[in-house]
Formats: sequence, C-alpha cells, structure tokens
Amino acid sequence: MSSKISFEGIGEVVATFACGEGVIASQVVKVTEDCMVGPCSDGEKFCGVALSAEDGYAAVQLGGLVKVPASGGSMTAGWCKLSADGSGGVKLDASSGTEYLVVQVETDTAVICL
Repeated sequence: MSSKISFEGIGEVVATFACGEGVIASQVVKVTEDCMVGPCSDGEKFCGVALSAEDGYAAVQLGGLVKVPASGGSMTAGWCKLSADGSGGVKLDASSGTEYLVVQVETDTAVICL
C-alpha cells in the first residue's frame, strides 16, 4: 500500500463517555450503561473505538474512518461483517456481525468506516 494514502481523521465523530476499568486507547468498545462504555467480549457488536482513556473517561470515535486492531487474517477490503474479537480488536463474523466498509487491511490492523 502506498505511504502517500492516509485515511486519518476523515469524517471523525468523537464523544466523551465515562468508562470502566479495562478500557484502553485503540480498542473497540460498547455502551454498558447510560453515558458509559466498556470493553467488548468476543462476538459482541461495538459502538466505536476508544481514542483515549484516562481518569475514568474515554474519547470514543463513533463515526468516520478509523484504524482498528484486526484478527483472523482473512479480512479483505470491501463490505465485511465484523464483531469484536474479545481482545480489543475486530474479526470477521459472517453469522452475526454488523456490516462495515473496510478500506485498508494490513497484517494485524484494518481501516474501517464506522
């Protein structure tokens, strides 16, 4: 892939949530209760990606293009059904995943449109 192509910040929509312990930057998260996010378990739907997490609050990207950790190795660019992999990233999940546009795939990351 060309190093001249960057998807960083395109369409980025970020909101601040309270967060429980275990939320770290760059992991996919889910809403756990009013105004609060937490880590996703394997196979769960995710609402966005924590860009930062400290002092009990997380900046969560809810829209736009974002780089996420990806597992499974067989993901390709295009429309893919994804769910959380239980380790902070995403995986292919053809049976119960949510469809996302994948615009770039690398060894252990992918750029997706939330």
